[in-house]
Amino acid sequence: GRAAGTSHTVVQGPGMIIETIVTTPAPTHVQIVPLGVRREHSLFLLAPFRPSATLDLLLRNRSAVINHTDDVRVFAGCLTGRYHWPTVPAERIDGQRLADCLSHSEVVLERQEDDVQRPRLWFREVHQVTHRAFPGFNRAQAAVIEAAILISRLDMLPMSKIDSEMAYLGIAIDKTAGEREREAWGWLQSALSAHRARQQEKPST
Repeated sequence: GRAAGTSHTVVQGPGMIIETIVTTPAPTHVQIVPLGVRREHSLFLLAPFRPSATLDLLLRNRSAVINHTDDVRVFAGCLTGRYHWPTVPAERIDGQRLADCLSHSEVVLERQEDDVQRPRLWFREVHQVTHRAFPGFNRAQAAVIEAAILISRLDMLPMSKIDSEMAYLGIAIDKTAGEREREAWGWLQSALSAHRARQQEKPST
């Protein structure tokens, strides 16, 4: 069963971005995507790139659930083709939240600012529930999220930079990871290896 929820105001410094999982309904499934979210006063700012299914769904549904989770497999999974994570119905909007999350906020679109590359969407929170206590910071969890961001930019960054940063992040994995973090790290390493193999197969010019 769900723990009793309490409402609270998220306090963030100027420019602070929180890595979250955003869920919103699609015609045949629940769209589950990692997305950095900024809190601006009483609103959440989401700025997905154009074109993207996430942007289209947010504009169509005009609502979403922002999930806070310490299961970094969800972040790594979504970056490596593993999109199917258990969800349950939201309470105040037509949508779904992650079944296993620390807390979630149900939000509705308040206003938007169009942009050719990255529109800005401000959402107002209409419901917030804390499901369980935050267990504390873990270096391996942070390392997995940083590695997931690197893997999302394989075609943008030089391999030398990716390799050096992955090597450094691997120290935290070796020293502090639990089973979930090691599984997520393995998925990201496999994605990196597959990318490297594709690069080597390309004919030289």
